[in-house]
Amino acid sequence: MNKRQVITLWIIAFALAGAVTAVKLSQSKSSHSATKRGSGQTLFESFPANDAADIEIKGAGNSVSLAKKDGKWVVTQRDDYPANSTFVNDLLRTVGELKVTLGMEAGPSFAPRFGMDETSSVPADRGLTATFKDASGKEIAKVSLGKNIESSADQSPMMGGGNAVGRYVRNHADESGFYAVSEMFPSVSTEANRWLSDTFISPEKIKTITVSQPDKQEPAWKLTRETEEAEFKLDGATAAEVLDTTATSPLKSIFSYARFEDVVPKDKVAERVAENGKRTATLETFEGFVYTITILPTKATPAPPAAIKAATPPPATDNFLMTISVSAQLPKERKKEEGEKPEDAKTKDTAFTERLKTLTEKLQKETALAGRTFEVAKSTVEPLLKDRAALITKATPPPAADANGGSVQKLPGGMIARPPVSATTPPIEAVTPPVSIPSEQFESVEEILPEGQEK
Repeated sequence: MNKRQVITLWIIAFALAGAVTAVKLSQSKSSHSATKRGSGQTLFESFPANDAADIEIKGAGNSVSLAKKDGKWVVTQRDDYPANSTFVNDLLRTVGELKVTLGMEAGPSFAPRFGMDETSSVPADRGLTATFKDASGKEIAKVSLGKNIESSADQSPMMGGGNAVGRYVRNHADESGFYAVSEMFPSVSTEANRWLSDTFISPEKIKTITVSQPDKQEPAWKLTRETEEAEFKLDGATAAEVLDTTATSPLKSIFSYARFEDVVPKDKVAERVAENGKRTATLETFEGFVYTITILPTKATPAPPAAIKAATPPPATDNFLMTISVSAQLPKERKKEEGEKPEDAKTKDTAFTERLKTLTEKLQKETALAGRTFEVAKSTVEPLLKDRAALITKATPPPAADANGGSVQKLPGGMIARPPVSATTPPIEAVTPPVSIPSEQFESVEEILPEGQEK
């Protein structure tokens, strides 16, 4: 092999090496997404959920702030009322574990196309923005939630139709683009009442209920019963006052499954309460709990601006406000029964201890509700708004009298029963006309006479 051939071979080898290198670089470049995060990766490389101490969620014309105080989440706009910790923790977990299904390279100026226009007053165009801060007030993360992704859309914010299968999101610390995710975030809202803890009163084994007259201290009525299984009796009832059980039976379990609509901030109570109609209800239970409930009618609430009316509908005007005070005298030990066997006493002591623990925890939760004003639906307190007359059975009108001075009763099947005829009523004589039988139809009368009867 001469010198020229060797040089030619080296040139070919270098060319092949360059071509292989170029192909590898091209493949490497094409395998990486144009955005920082690719399909299957989490939106955040590392989300500091444990450091979050403040969360602000903004939308079109509304916002809510959640703060962590003394290790517990509260809703700032509701005078630091306890937040639903499950909802808050779910939000932190979801954002931290949020996985990308598709990355779309676009700068921050394209935010309105994805439904994240922070200058818009239209909810569908504005979207939601959640800002997370630590205890010092430093921002640790900011996420925007934009338009829903429809099933028929080919991952494009300009197309629509079909059912929602995901949502467009943006990590404000990542300016490489916007992302599609499969999470819908259905519980994320700017409405403060959506974040409130749902702990509420639940009276058990009610013994007495006393309801005052409107705007007075005097009782309108009082119901009592001797045992948990007994029916209520009307205190001070006259002989003519018979309780209507259909009206009093629901009172046995009133507030058992009750929920409140909202908690009214102290500085907003005066403008919400109507001038007249205040009532006070006192409930006592067989286990020593006493609930004092003040029920307040509300004024009509003005409708919000048209731009945000769809997102925040006005509360119903027939809702009521109520305040609650709870106290209890819980027994410290079980009252022994005469002649108890040791094994029975042990079982009953264990049951007593467990029940006392449950009641103590219940009392602690319900006494914490004092000092708050709750907004509730009318149906929640309606059984306590009845007047005394509404608890009494209505008198049945006497049966209608007929022309003879008696009454007529309708029996099953449409039959009519009339009263017996009195001594002063002349008897009705029944006269049966004679039957005429043509003689030509028979040979003799004997054919129609019974056997043995004379002609």
